[in-house]
Amino acid sequence: METVPHGITLATVLRFVDVATDTLAAAREEIDALNVYPVPDGDTGTNMFLTVSAARDAIRAAVADGADFPAAMAAFSRGALLGARGNSGVILSQLLGGIVSRLVSATAQERNAVVMADALRLATDASYAAVGTPVEGTMLTVARAASDAALVSAAVPAARARDVFSAAAAAAREALARTPEQLRVLADAGVVDAGGRGLSVVLDAAETVLTGRRPLTTSPRRGGGPRIPSPVAGHGLGPDGPAYEVMYLLDADDAAVSALKTSLAPLGDSLVVVGGEGLWNVHVHVDDVGAAIEAGIAAGRPHRVRVTHFADQVAGRPAATRTGRRLVAVAAGPGLATLFEQAGAIVVHGGPGQRPSSGQVLAAIESCGAAEVVLLPNDADSVRVAEVAARTAEQSGDVTVVVIPTQAQVQGLAAAAVHEPGRRLDADVLEMTATARHTRHGAVTVAVRQAITMAGPCRPGDVLGVIAGDFAVVGDDLHAVAVDVLERLLGGGGELVTIVAGAEEGAEELARRCAAYVEAEHPHVDVVVYDGGQARYPLLVSVE
Repeated sequence: METVPHGITLATVLRFVDVATDTLAAAREEIDALNVYPVPDGDTGTNMFLTVSAARDAIRAAVADGADFPAAMAAFSRGALLGARGNSGVILSQLLGGIVSRLVSATAQERNAVVMADALRLATDASYAAVGTPVEGTMLTVARAASDAALVSAAVPAARARDVFSAAAAAAREALARTPEQLRVLADAGVVDAGGRGLSVVLDAAETVLTGRRPLTTSPRRGGGPRIPSPVAGHGLGPDGPAYEVMYLLDADDAAVSALKTSLAPLGDSLVVVGGEGLWNVHVHVDDVGAAIEAGIAAGRPHRVRVTHFADQVAGRPAATRTGRRLVAVAAGPGLATLFEQAGAIVVHGGPGQRPSSGQVLAAIESCGAAEVVLLPNDADSVRVAEVAARTAEQSGDVTVVVIPTQAQVQGLAAAAVHEPGRRLDADVLEMTATARHTRHGAVTVAVRQAITMAGPCRPGDVLGVIAGDFAVVGDDLHAVAVDVLERLLGGGGELVTIVAGAEEGAEELARRCAAYVEAEHPHVDVVVYDGGQARYPLLVSVE
Protein backbone atom coordinates (compact mmCIF):
# COMPACT_ATOMS: atom_id res chain seq x y z
CA MET A 1 0.00 0.00 0.00
CA GLU A 2 1.40 3.36 -1.06
CA THR A 3 3.19 5.53 1.52
CA VAL A 4 3.63 9.28 1.08
CA PRO A 5 6.26 11.62 2.61
CA HIS A 6 4.39 12.18 5.85
CA GLY A 7 4.22 8.43 6.53
CA ILE A 8 0.46 7.92 6.30
CA THR A 9 -0.62 5.05 4.01
CA LEU A 10 -3.88 4.50 2.21
CA ALA A 11 -4.39 1.49 4.48
CA THR A 12 -4.31 3.81 7.51
CA VAL A 13 -6.77 6.22 5.93
CA LEU A 14 -9.11 3.36 4.99
CA ARG A 15 -9.01 2.02 8.56
CA PHE A 16 -9.77 5.50 9.85
CA VAL A 17 -12.82 6.02 7.63
CA ASP A 18 -14.14 2.58 8.55
CA VAL A 19 -13.74 3.21 12.28
CA ALA A 20 -15.13 6.76 12.01
CA THR A 21 -18.16 5.58 10.06
CA ASP A 22 -18.87 2.72 12.45
CA THR A 23 -18.49 4.84 15.59
CA LEU A 24 -20.68 7.60 14.18
CA ALA A 25 -23.27 4.98 13.27
CA ALA A 26 -23.20 3.71 16.84
CA ALA A 27 -23.41 7.25 18.29
CA ARG A 28 -25.89 8.59 15.73
CA GLU A 29 -29.03 8.35 17.86
CA GLU A 30 -27.25 9.74 20.91
CA ILE A 31 -25.97 12.75 18.92
CA ASP A 32 -29.38 13.29 17.33
CA ALA A 33 -30.89 13.47 20.84
CA LEU A 34 -28.39 16.21 21.83
CA ASN A 35 -29.34 18.35 18.84
CA VAL A 36 -30.85 21.64 20.05
CA TYR A 37 -28.67 24.19 18.23
CA PRO A 38 -28.98 25.84 15.76
CA VAL A 39 -32.30 24.00 15.26
CA PRO A 40 -33.80 21.29 17.51
CA ASP A 41 -34.42 19.02 14.54
CA GLY A 42 -32.70 15.90 15.87
CA ASP A 43 -30.58 15.07 12.82
CA THR A 44 -26.99 16.16 13.54
CA GLY A 45 -25.72 12.65 14.21
CA THR A 46 -27.45 11.32 11.13
CA ASN A 47 -26.06 14.10 8.95
CA MET A 48 -22.50 13.63 10.18
CA PHE A 49 -22.74 9.86 9.72
CA LEU A 50 -24.02 10.23 6.16
CA THR A 51 -21.24 12.70 5.34
CA VAL A 52 -18.44 10.41 6.52
CA SER A 53 -20.13 7.38 4.99
CA ALA A 54 -20.19 9.10 1.59
CA ALA A 55 -16.49 9.98 1.94
CA ARG A 56 -15.65 6.39 2.85
CA ASP A 57 -17.53 5.00 -0.14
CA ALA A 58 -15.78 7.47 -2.46
CA ILE A 59 -12.26 6.65 -1.33
CA ARG A 60 -12.89 2.91 -1.35
CA ALA A 61 -14.18 3.10 -4.92
CA ALA A 62 -11.11 5.13 -5.93
CA VAL A 63 -8.72 2.64 -4.32
CA ALA A 64 -10.52 -0.26 -5.98
CA ASP A 65 -9.91 1.47 -9.32
CA GLY A 66 -6.17 1.71 -8.60
CA ALA A 67 -5.95 5.38 -7.54
CA ASP A 68 -2.69 6.56 -5.98
CA PHE A 69 -2.59 8.49 -2.69
CA PRO A 70 -3.35 11.99 -4.08
CA ALA A 71 -6.17 10.73 -6.30
CA ALA A 72 -7.68 8.63 -3.53
CA MET A 73 -7.56 11.54 -1.08
CA ALA A 74 -9.13 13.84 -3.66
CA ALA A 75 -11.95 11.33 -4.04
CA PHE A 76 -12.33 11.22 -0.25
CA SER A 77 -12.60 15.01 -0.03
CA ARG A 78 -15.04 15.23 -2.95
CA GLY A 79 -17.13 12.40 -1.52
CA ALA A 80 -17.49 14.27 1.77
CA LEU A 81 -18.42 17.46 -0.08
CA LEU A 82 -21.05 15.77 -2.26
CA GLY A 83 -22.45 13.71 0.60
CA ALA A 84 -22.56 16.50 3.22
CA ARG A 85 -25.96 17.01 4.80
CA GLY A 86 -27.07 19.68 7.24
CA ASN A 87 -25.07 22.40 8.93
CA SER A 88 -22.87 19.94 10.82
CA GLY A 89 -22.23 17.73 7.82
CA VAL A 90 -21.17 20.64 5.64
CA ILE A 91 -18.74 21.92 8.29
CA LEU A 92 -17.38 18.40 8.79
CA SER A 93 -16.81 18.04 5.04
CA GLN A 94 -14.76 21.26 5.11
CA LEU A 95 -12.70 20.00 8.03
CA LEU A 96 -11.98 16.73 6.25
CA GLY A 97 -11.19 18.54 3.01
CA GLY A 98 -8.78 20.87 4.76
CA ILE A 99 -6.90 17.99 6.36
CA VAL A 100 -6.69 16.15 3.03
CA SER A 101 -5.31 19.21 1.25
CA ARG A 102 -2.44 19.55 3.74
CA LEU A 103 -1.57 15.85 3.71
CA VAL A 104 -1.35 15.74 -0.06
CA SER A 105 0.94 18.80 -0.17
CA ALA A 106 3.37 17.46 2.46
CA THR A 107 7.07 17.03 1.59
CA ALA A 108 9.62 14.46 2.70
CA GLN A 109 11.46 17.11 4.75
CA GLU A 110 8.49 17.73 7.08
CA ARG A 111 8.02 15.85 10.32
CA ASN A 112 4.94 13.64 10.45
CA ALA A 113 3.64 15.22 13.65
CA VAL A 114 4.06 18.75 12.28
CA VAL A 115 2.15 17.90 9.11
CA MET A 116 -0.75 16.42 11.07
CA ALA A 117 -0.95 19.33 13.48
CA ASP A 118 -0.77 21.84 10.64
CA ALA A 119 -3.48 19.90 8.81
CA LEU A 120 -5.82 20.24 11.79
CA ARG A 121 -5.00 23.95 12.08
CA LEU A 122 -5.65 24.69 8.42
CA ALA A 123 -8.85 22.64 8.48
CA THR A 124 -10.13 24.58 11.47
CA ASP A 125 -9.24 27.92 9.89
CA ALA A 126 -11.02 26.93 6.68
CA SER A 127 -14.12 25.86 8.61
CA TYR A 128 -14.34 29.17 10.48
CA ALA A 129 -13.94 30.99 7.16
CA ALA A 130 -16.71 28.92 5.56
CA VAL A 131 -19.28 29.86 8.22
CA GLY A 132 -21.07 33.16 7.70
CA THR A 133 -21.22 34.02 11.41
CA PRO A 134 -19.10 31.67 13.55
CA VAL A 135 -20.61 30.90 16.96
CA GLU A 136 -18.55 29.68 19.90
CA GLY A 137 -19.82 26.72 21.88
CA THR A 138 -20.29 24.72 18.67
CA MET A 139 -18.23 22.18 16.75
CA LEU A 140 -16.05 25.08 15.56
CA THR A 141 -14.95 25.66 19.15
CA VAL A 142 -14.22 21.97 19.57
CA ALA A 143 -12.20 21.96 16.34
CA ARG A 144 -10.16 24.98 17.47
CA ALA A 145 -9.35 23.40 20.82
CA ALA A 146 -8.26 20.21 19.06
CA SER A 147 -6.02 21.98 16.56
CA ASP A 148 -4.44 24.19 19.25
CA ALA A 149 -3.59 21.13 21.33
CA ALA A 150 -2.21 19.39 18.26
CA LEU A 151 0.16 22.28 17.57
CA VAL A 152 1.46 22.23 21.15
CA SER A 153 2.01 18.47 20.96
CA ALA A 154 3.79 18.67 17.59
CA ALA A 155 6.26 21.23 18.97
CA VAL A 156 7.89 18.45 21.00
CA PRO A 157 10.78 17.16 18.81
CA ALA A 158 10.05 13.49 19.52
CA ALA A 159 6.30 13.77 18.94
CA ARG A 160 4.64 11.43 16.47
CA ALA A 161 1.27 11.55 14.68
CA ARG A 162 -0.31 9.35 17.35
CA ASP A 163 0.71 11.88 20.02
CA VAL A 164 -0.77 14.72 18.01
CA PHE A 165 -4.14 13.03 17.58
CA SER A 166 -4.24 11.82 21.17
CA ALA A 167 -3.74 15.40 22.32
CA ALA A 168 -6.29 16.70 19.82
CA ALA A 169 -8.93 14.14 20.81
CA ALA A 170 -8.45 14.80 24.53
CA ALA A 171 -8.70 18.58 24.01
CA ALA A 172 -11.84 18.09 21.92
CA ARG A 173 -13.50 16.14 24.72
CA GLU A 174 -12.60 18.84 27.23
CA ALA A 175 -13.85 21.63 24.94
CA LEU A 176 -17.06 19.70 24.32
CA ALA A 177 -17.77 19.51 28.04
CA ARG A 178 -17.49 23.32 28.23
CA THR A 179 -19.88 24.11 25.36
CA PRO A 180 -22.91 24.61 27.66
CA GLU A 181 -20.97 27.44 29.33
CA GLN A 182 -20.75 29.21 25.96
CA LEU A 183 -24.25 28.66 24.56
CA ARG A 184 -27.28 29.32 26.76
CA VAL A 185 -29.54 27.05 24.70
CA LEU A 186 -27.27 24.10 25.51
CA ALA A 187 -27.23 24.89 29.21
CA ASP A 188 -31.03 25.25 29.27
CA ALA A 189 -31.45 21.88 27.56
CA GLY A 190 -28.83 20.17 29.73
CA VAL A 191 -26.72 18.97 26.80
CA VAL A 192 -23.40 19.55 25.09
CA ASP A 193 -23.20 20.63 21.46
CA ALA A 194 -24.28 17.85 19.11
CA GLY A 195 -21.91 18.82 16.30
CA GLY A 196 -19.04 19.05 18.74
CA ARG A 197 -19.88 15.60 20.06
CA GLY A 198 -19.84 14.23 16.50
CA LEU A 199 -16.46 15.82 15.80
CA SER A 200 -15.12 14.36 19.04
CA VAL A 201 -16.24 10.92 17.86
CA VAL A 202 -14.32 11.42 14.60
CA LEU A 203 -11.15 12.52 16.42
CA ASP A 204 -11.49 9.59 18.81
CA ALA A 205 -11.60 7.32 15.74
CA ALA A 206 -8.33 8.81 14.49
CA GLU A 207 -6.73 8.24 17.90
CA THR A 208 -7.97 4.65 17.95
CA VAL A 209 -6.50 3.88 14.53
CA LEU A 210 -3.11 5.43 15.31
CA THR A 211 -2.69 4.14 18.88
CA GLY A 212 -4.83 1.00 19.05
CA ARG A 213 -6.57 2.40 22.13
CA ARG A 214 -10.19 3.41 22.43
CA PRO A 215 -10.42 6.71 24.37
CA LEU A 216 -12.54 6.71 27.51
CA THR A 217 -15.47 9.06 27.00
CA THR A 218 -17.81 10.55 29.55
CA SER A 219 -21.53 10.97 29.12
CA PRO A 220 -22.32 13.88 26.82
CA ARG A 221 -25.45 14.70 28.75
CA ARG A 222 -25.75 17.20 31.56
CA GLY A 223 -28.48 17.83 34.04
CA GLY A 224 -30.17 14.43 33.69
CA GLY A 225 -30.16 14.12 29.90
CA PRO A 226 -31.30 16.06 26.88
CA ARG A 227 -34.42 18.14 27.08
CA ILE A 228 -35.29 19.26 23.57
CA PRO A 229 -37.31 22.49 23.47
CA SER A 230 -40.78 22.36 21.95
CA PRO A 231 -41.01 23.87 18.48
CA VAL A 232 -42.61 27.27 18.16
CA ALA A 233 -45.48 27.48 15.71
CA GLY A 234 -44.27 28.54 12.28
CA HIS A 235 -40.55 28.23 12.96
CA GLY A 236 -38.01 25.61 13.92
CA LEU A 237 -35.78 27.88 16.00
CA GLY A 238 -38.16 30.15 17.76
CA PRO A 239 -40.44 33.15 17.14
CA ASP A 240 -37.76 35.05 15.24
CA GLY A 241 -35.88 32.16 13.61
CA PRO A 242 -35.87 31.14 9.96
CA ALA A 243 -38.40 28.50 8.97
CA TYR A 244 -36.47 26.62 6.27
CA GLU A 245 -33.14 24.92 5.70
CA VAL A 246 -31.92 25.28 2.11
CA MET A 247 -29.05 23.21 0.73
CA TYR A 248 -27.71 22.79 -2.77
CA LEU A 249 -24.60 21.92 -4.71
CA LEU A 250 -23.36 24.78 -6.84
CA ASP A 251 -21.23 24.74 -9.97
CA ALA A 252 -19.60 28.18 -9.90
CA ASP A 253 -16.30 29.96 -10.37
CA ASP A 254 -14.41 30.48 -7.13
CA ALA A 255 -14.58 34.24 -7.72
CA ALA A 256 -18.39 34.16 -7.52
CA VAL A 257 -18.54 32.73 -4.02
CA SER A 258 -17.79 35.94 -2.15
CA ALA A 259 -20.74 37.67 -3.81
CA LEU A 260 -22.91 34.63 -3.10
CA LYS A 261 -22.14 34.82 0.62
CA THR A 262 -22.90 38.53 0.58
CA SER A 263 -26.29 37.82 -1.02
CA LEU A 264 -27.19 34.96 1.32
CA ALA A 265 -26.04 36.46 4.63
CA PRO A 266 -28.95 38.95 5.05
CA LEU A 267 -31.54 36.27 4.26
CA GLY A 268 -31.11 34.24 7.43
CA ASP A 269 -28.49 32.45 9.51
CA SER A 270 -26.35 29.30 9.75
CA LEU A 271 -24.73 30.16 6.42
CA VAL A 272 -21.98 27.75 5.39
CA VAL A 273 -20.38 27.59 1.93
CA VAL A 274 -17.64 25.00 1.42
CA GLY A 275 -15.83 23.53 -1.57
CA GLY A 276 -13.57 24.82 -4.29
CA GLU A 277 -12.35 24.25 -7.84
CA GLY A 278 -15.76 24.97 -9.29
CA LEU A 279 -17.95 22.85 -6.97
CA TRP A 280 -19.52 24.16 -3.75
CA ASN A 281 -21.91 22.93 -1.09
CA VAL A 282 -24.22 25.71 0.11
CA HIS A 283 -26.22 25.61 3.36
CA VAL A 284 -28.38 28.37 4.90
CA HIS A 285 -31.45 28.81 7.12
CA VAL A 286 -33.95 31.28 5.65
CA ASP A 287 -37.59 32.29 5.43
CA ASP A 288 -37.40 33.18 1.73
CA VAL A 289 -36.50 29.92 -0.02
CA GLY A 290 -36.82 31.45 -3.47
CA ALA A 291 -34.33 34.21 -2.71
CA ALA A 292 -31.77 31.68 -1.44
CA ILE A 293 -32.03 29.65 -4.63
CA GLU A 294 -32.00 32.76 -6.84
CA ALA A 295 -28.72 33.80 -5.20
CA GLY A 296 -27.29 30.47 -6.27
CA ILE A 297 -28.56 30.95 -9.83
CA ALA A 298 -26.87 34.35 -9.96
CA ALA A 299 -23.57 32.75 -8.90
CA GLY A 300 -23.66 29.63 -11.08
CA ARG A 301 -25.71 26.44 -11.49
CA PRO A 302 -27.46 25.09 -8.39
CA HIS A 303 -28.40 21.40 -8.40
CA ARG A 304 -29.50 18.75 -5.90
CA VAL A 305 -31.55 21.44 -4.19
CA ARG A 306 -32.94 20.33 -0.81
CA VAL A 307 -35.45 22.34 1.25
CA THR A 308 -36.55 21.32 4.75
CA HIS A 309 -39.35 22.99 6.72
CA PHE A 310 -38.20 22.96 10.35
CA ALA A 311 -41.69 22.87 11.84
CA ASP A 312 -42.44 19.68 9.94
CA GLN A 313 -39.07 18.15 10.82
CA VAL A 314 -39.23 18.95 14.52
CA ALA A 315 -42.82 17.76 14.78
CA GLY A 316 -41.87 14.56 12.99
CA ARG A 317 -44.20 15.20 10.05
CA PRO A 318 -43.29 15.08 6.36
CA ALA A 319 -43.74 18.26 4.34
CA ALA A 320 -46.16 16.46 2.01
CA THR A 321 -48.55 13.56 2.49
CA ARG A 322 -47.03 10.26 1.46
CA THR A 323 -49.21 7.69 -0.27
CA GLY A 324 -48.84 4.33 -1.93
CA ARG A 325 -45.89 1.97 -2.17
CA ARG A 326 -42.72 2.19 -4.25
CA LEU A 327 -39.67 0.09 -4.87
CA VAL A 328 -36.15 1.49 -4.58
CA ALA A 329 -33.57 -0.70 -6.31
CA VAL A 330 -29.80 -0.53 -6.70
CA ALA A 331 -28.89 -1.16 -10.36
CA ALA A 332 -25.41 -2.08 -11.59
CA GLY A 333 -25.83 -0.99 -15.22
CA PRO A 334 -28.03 1.06 -17.57
CA GLY A 335 -29.89 -1.95 -18.91
CA LEU A 336 -30.57 -3.23 -15.40
CA ALA A 337 -31.71 0.27 -14.41
CA THR A 338 -34.24 0.21 -17.26
CA LEU A 339 -35.54 -3.19 -16.17
CA PHE A 340 -36.06 -2.02 -12.60
CA GLU A 341 -37.71 1.20 -13.77
CA GLN A 342 -40.09 -0.82 -15.92
CA ALA A 343 -41.03 -2.70 -12.75
CA GLY A 344 -41.91 0.64 -11.13
CA ALA A 345 -38.75 1.15 -9.09
CA ILE A 346 -36.79 4.28 -8.27
CA VAL A 347 -33.22 3.42 -9.27
CA VAL A 348 -30.03 4.13 -7.35
CA HIS A 349 -26.93 3.46 -9.40
CA GLY A 350 -24.41 1.13 -7.77
CA GLY A 351 -23.60 -2.55 -7.73
CA PRO A 352 -20.46 -4.64 -7.07
CA GLY A 353 -17.45 -2.37 -6.61
CA GLN A 354 -19.63 0.75 -6.87
CA ARG A 355 -21.63 0.65 -3.67
CA PRO A 356 -24.00 3.63 -3.29
CA SER A 357 -23.87 5.69 -0.12
CA SER A 358 -26.60 5.65 2.52
CA GLY A 359 -27.30 9.27 1.58
CA GLN A 360 -28.04 8.32 -2.04
CA VAL A 361 -30.44 5.58 -0.97
CA LEU A 362 -32.04 7.89 1.60
CA ALA A 363 -32.53 10.58 -1.05
CA ALA A 364 -34.34 8.05 -3.25
CA ILE A 365 -36.64 7.10 -0.36
CA GLU A 366 -37.40 10.73 0.40
CA SER A 367 -38.00 11.69 -3.23
CA CYS A 368 -40.43 8.89 -4.12
CA GLY A 369 -43.28 10.30 -2.00
CA ALA A 370 -44.54 6.85 -0.95
CA ALA A 371 -45.80 5.92 2.50
CA GLU A 372 -44.36 2.43 2.08
CA VAL A 373 -40.99 1.72 0.46
CA VAL A 374 -39.39 -1.62 -0.33
CA LEU A 375 -35.60 -1.54 -0.81
CA LEU A 376 -33.75 -3.98 -3.06
CA PRO A 377 -29.97 -3.52 -2.48
CA ASN A 378 -29.10 -6.29 -5.02
CA ASP A 379 -25.52 -6.57 -3.76
CA ALA A 380 -24.13 -8.04 -0.55
CA ASP A 381 -22.09 -4.91 0.24
CA SER A 382 -25.12 -2.66 -0.25
CA VAL A 383 -27.42 -4.45 2.22
CA ARG A 384 -25.95 -2.61 5.23
CA VAL A 385 -26.17 0.70 3.35
CA ALA A 386 -29.85 0.08 2.63
CA GLU A 387 -30.58 -0.85 6.25
CA VAL A 388 -29.00 2.38 7.56
CA ALA A 389 -30.95 4.46 5.02
CA ALA A 390 -34.17 2.66 5.97
CA ARG A 391 -33.77 3.34 9.70
CA THR A 392 -32.86 6.95 9.06
CA ALA A 393 -35.89 7.50 6.83
CA GLU A 394 -38.29 5.93 9.32
CA GLN A 395 -36.96 8.07 12.17
CA SER A 396 -37.23 11.31 10.22
CA GLY A 397 -40.50 10.90 8.35
CA ASP A 398 -43.91 9.22 8.13
CA VAL A 399 -42.73 6.32 6.02
CA THR A 400 -42.36 2.57 6.47
CA VAL A 401 -39.28 1.08 4.82
CA VAL A 402 -38.56 -2.62 4.41
CA VAL A 403 -35.23 -3.98 3.15
CA ILE A 404 -35.30 -7.27 1.26
CA PRO A 405 -31.64 -8.38 1.52
CA THR A 406 -31.13 -9.33 -2.13
CA GLN A 407 -27.51 -10.33 -2.72
CA ALA A 408 -27.45 -10.10 -6.52
CA GLN A 409 -28.97 -8.09 -9.34
CA VAL A 410 -30.85 -11.11 -10.68
CA GLN A 411 -32.39 -11.75 -7.26
CA GLY A 412 -33.66 -8.18 -7.31
CA LEU A 413 -35.13 -8.65 -10.79
CA ALA A 414 -36.95 -11.77 -9.62
CA ALA A 415 -38.31 -9.99 -6.56
CA ALA A 416 -39.42 -6.95 -8.58
CA ALA A 417 -41.24 -9.23 -11.04
CA VAL A 418 -43.65 -10.42 -8.33
CA HIS A 419 -44.08 -7.01 -6.68
CA GLU A 420 -47.74 -6.08 -6.36
CA PRO A 421 -48.48 -2.68 -4.76
CA GLY A 422 -52.16 -3.57 -4.40
CA ARG A 423 -51.37 -6.23 -1.81
CA ARG A 424 -50.85 -5.55 1.87
CA LEU A 425 -47.26 -4.59 2.58
CA ASP A 426 -46.53 -7.72 4.62
CA ALA A 427 -47.93 -9.99 1.91
CA ASP A 428 -46.03 -8.18 -0.83
CA VAL A 429 -42.75 -8.33 1.09
CA LEU A 430 -43.28 -12.00 1.93
CA GLU A 431 -43.81 -12.89 -1.74
CA MET A 432 -40.83 -10.83 -2.92
CA THR A 433 -38.56 -12.21 -0.19
CA ALA A 434 -39.51 -15.81 -0.92
CA THR A 435 -38.95 -15.34 -4.64
CA ALA A 436 -35.54 -13.74 -4.10
CA ARG A 437 -34.50 -16.45 -1.64
CA HIS A 438 -35.45 -19.25 -4.03
CA THR A 439 -33.59 -17.65 -6.96
CA ARG A 440 -30.25 -19.39 -7.36
CA HIS A 441 -27.73 -16.96 -8.82
CA GLY A 442 -24.31 -16.99 -10.42
CA ALA A 443 -22.02 -14.94 -12.61
CA VAL A 444 -18.98 -15.02 -14.86
CA THR A 445 -16.08 -12.60 -14.50
CA VAL A 446 -12.38 -12.33 -15.34
CA ALA A 447 -9.63 -12.26 -12.71
CA VAL A 448 -7.61 -9.04 -12.54
CA ARG A 449 -5.02 -10.27 -10.03
CA GLN A 450 -3.44 -13.45 -8.74
CA ALA A 451 -5.36 -14.95 -5.84
CA ILE A 452 -6.44 -18.11 -4.07
CA THR A 453 -10.15 -18.87 -4.48
CA MET A 454 -12.45 -21.60 -3.19
CA ALA A 455 -11.99 -23.23 -6.61
CA GLY A 456 -8.20 -23.01 -6.46
CA PRO A 457 -5.58 -20.47 -7.51
CA CYS A 458 -6.23 -18.00 -10.31
CA ARG A 459 -4.06 -15.65 -12.36
CA PRO A 460 -4.90 -12.38 -14.14
CA GLY A 461 -6.97 -13.20 -17.22
CA ASP A 462 -8.45 -16.44 -15.85
CA VAL A 463 -12.21 -16.82 -16.18
CA LEU A 464 -14.02 -17.19 -12.85
CA GLY A 465 -17.42 -18.73 -12.33
CA VAL A 466 -19.38 -17.44 -9.34
CA ILE A 467 -22.09 -19.35 -7.48
CA ALA A 468 -24.05 -17.54 -4.77
CA GLY A 469 -21.25 -15.01 -4.33
CA ASP A 470 -18.36 -17.50 -4.08
CA PHE A 471 -15.82 -18.36 -6.77
CA ALA A 472 -16.63 -21.93 -7.74
CA VAL A 473 -14.98 -22.37 -11.15
CA VAL A 474 -11.61 -21.33 -12.59
CA GLY A 475 -11.09 -21.73 -16.34
CA ASP A 476 -9.75 -20.12 -19.49
CA ASP A 477 -12.87 -19.94 -21.70
CA LEU A 478 -15.85 -17.69 -21.00
CA HIS A 479 -18.42 -19.97 -22.63
CA ALA A 480 -17.11 -23.13 -20.97
CA VAL A 481 -17.12 -21.53 -17.52
CA ALA A 482 -20.58 -20.05 -18.11
CA VAL A 483 -21.95 -23.47 -19.08
CA ASP A 484 -20.39 -24.98 -15.94
CA VAL A 485 -22.11 -22.31 -13.80
CA LEU A 486 -25.44 -22.91 -15.54
CA GLU A 487 -25.24 -26.66 -15.04
CA ARG A 488 -24.47 -26.24 -11.35
CA LEU A 489 -27.43 -23.91 -10.91
CA LEU A 490 -29.75 -26.19 -12.90
CA GLY A 491 -28.65 -29.20 -10.86
CA GLY A 492 -31.30 -28.31 -8.32
CA GLY A 493 -34.03 -28.07 -10.95
CA GLY A 494 -35.70 -24.97 -12.27
CA GLU A 495 -38.22 -23.60 -14.73
CA LEU A 496 -36.71 -20.27 -15.79
CA VAL A 497 -33.16 -19.21 -16.57
CA THR A 498 -32.38 -15.48 -16.72
CA ILE A 499 -29.17 -14.37 -18.44
CA VAL A 500 -27.99 -10.76 -18.19
CA ALA A 501 -25.25 -9.59 -20.57
CA GLY A 502 -22.64 -7.14 -19.33
CA ALA A 503 -20.96 -4.13 -20.91
CA GLU A 504 -17.86 -5.97 -22.16
CA GLU A 505 -17.34 -6.51 -25.87
CA GLY A 506 -18.72 -9.90 -26.87
CA ALA A 507 -20.99 -10.23 -23.81
CA GLU A 508 -24.20 -10.17 -25.87
CA GLU A 509 -22.94 -12.96 -28.13
CA LEU A 510 -21.86 -14.96 -25.07
CA ALA A 511 -25.34 -14.54 -23.57
CA ARG A 512 -26.99 -15.76 -26.80
CA ARG A 513 -24.70 -18.82 -26.96
CA CYS A 514 -25.53 -19.69 -23.36
CA ALA A 515 -29.26 -19.29 -24.02
CA ALA A 516 -28.97 -21.60 -27.05
CA TYR A 517 -27.15 -24.14 -24.88
CA VAL A 518 -29.91 -24.16 -22.27
CA GLU A 519 -32.62 -24.49 -24.93
CA ALA A 520 -30.81 -27.44 -26.49
CA GLU A 521 -29.78 -29.28 -23.31
CA HIS A 522 -32.74 -28.37 -21.09
CA PRO A 523 -35.73 -27.96 -23.43
CA HIS A 524 -38.21 -27.93 -20.54
CA VAL A 525 -36.62 -24.75 -19.13
CA ASP A 526 -37.57 -21.27 -20.37
CA VAL A 527 -34.76 -18.78 -21.04
CA VAL A 528 -34.79 -14.98 -21.13
CA VAL A 529 -31.84 -12.76 -22.06
CA TYR A 530 -31.42 -9.12 -21.07
CA ASP A 531 -28.82 -6.47 -21.85
CA GLY A 532 -27.81 -5.32 -18.38
CA GLY A 533 -24.79 -3.19 -19.20
CA GLN A 534 -23.08 -4.02 -15.88
CA ALA A 535 -19.31 -3.68 -15.56
CA ARG A 536 -16.87 -6.43 -14.49
CA TYR A 537 -19.32 -9.28 -15.08
CA PRO A 538 -19.87 -10.36 -18.73
CA LEU A 539 -22.74 -12.55 -17.52
CA LEU A 540 -25.14 -12.62 -14.60
CA VAL A 541 -27.39 -15.69 -14.43
CA SER A 542 -30.20 -17.00 -12.28
CA VAL A 543 -32.42 -20.05 -12.08
CA GLU A 544 -35.93 -20.00 -10.65
